[in-house]
Amino acid sequence: MKVKIIKVIDKQIIDAKIVKPTDLTVMLPSLTDGWRFNFKKHAKKLSFETYVLVCEETPETIEGCLVFQMKGEVEPYMAYIEIAPHNKGGNKQFDKVAGCLIAFACRLSFINGKGDYKGWLAFDVLEEDKKDEIKLMALYCKRYGALKYGETTMVITPEVGETLISQFLNQAL
Repeated sequence: MKVKIIKVIDKQIIDAKIVKPTDLTVMLPSLTDGWRFNFKKHAKKLSFETYVLVCEETPETIEGCLVFQMKGEVEPYMAYIEIAPHNKGGNKQFDKVAGCLIAFACRLSFINGKGDYKGWLAFDVLEEDKKDEIKLMALYCKRYGALKYGETTMVITPEVGETLISQFLNQAL
């Protein structure tokens, strides 16, 4: 799927795409590459679908990863999401990477969700430090309209999902 991200240094809009890593010749990142999650390992699980976001000009460089899962074959679940280390902090290269991946997961929730779960996207925020967990949950609420559900679970409603899809995915059409 074609998306647009923003090059931070000059605010230039960059053409990018979200694809399955099998469509590229790129290796999935892991802990040894400076990422927090081992996408190489998680991609091997049968119930997981792995996607990467890459710039069209540099498809060998992964800008972000998403692992999507259907729990019990009915409930859409964003198992893992992470932006590349070079897209974090004050010196980040690209913006809107996380938004595009989350909106893509919302799109998958409409496509794959069954019954009452159609369009709902659930995910958990688990951090070693409780303060980091609270901070990240607040970010998901503020930036992406997620709602806290229980101790660590968050959900994105179908209405908010449609807004995110429109904001981050439909702009690339």
